[in-house]
Amino acid sequence: VTGASGGIGRCISLALAMEGSDVHLVGRSPDRLRLTADLCAPFKHQVETTICDLTDEQSIGRLGNEMAQRYGRVDVLVHCSGIIDHSNLEEAPIAILDEQLSANVRGPLLLTQVILPLLKKPRGQIVFINSSAGLRSARGRGHFAATQHALRAIADTLRQEVNDDIIRVLSVFPGRTATPRIEALFAKERRPYKPDSLLQPEDVAAVVLNALTLPWTAEVTDITIRPLLKTY
Repeated sequence: VTGASGGIGRCISLALAMEGSDVHLVGRSPDRLRLTADLCAPFKHQVETTICDLTDEQSIGRLGNEMAQRYGRVDVLVHCSGIIDHSNLEEAPIAILDEQLSANVRGPLLLTQVILPLLKKPRGQIVFINSSAGLRSARGRGHFAATQHALRAIADTLRQEVNDDIIRVLSVFPGRTATPRIEALFAKERRPYKPDSLLQPEDVAAVVLNALTLPWTAEVTDITIRPLLKTY
């Protein structure tokens, strides 16, 4: 699970551990990653962590080698890392787009390429935690939405390419969720942050787990999940 240091990634990691899975947690913050590992530890399954910069190709390669040597196979790859910056297209430096493309598109694609051989032994699943911005854009979200639309295209194409290898590919499009990233976004927008009115990361984890545990006669391809109360 990438982005396992907090938010949705942490909750998915915990849900998988509670379900009985061994989990390998990937993130950039050692302290926050260790906290996730500590939360998963009581369920008595193997929990490992790796610090990885998913904008760095060599770091991704080392992660792939570690997974191959340690496990030899991977059942599920969950992409839950990424960055967001809300700026107007007219004035935002192109470097902002480059940074988001590297983290939100290039990194997940490279990691998928590295892990795919391990997912084919004998079957596997890939989850892309996208965003509602991957379905439609809005003012001030052009750069981020562009990366999320690209990620959706990658998932849709990949699904057609790997279904015959018995690999399922799921895209999840959450609305605004009570995570540190969204809290920071509300602060930037100078709006009151009311987490109880937002989607909870545990909600997203629950629908992901439900899709992952379906019988192998079925595949969920896309999940759109929103806060019940549209107060933002």
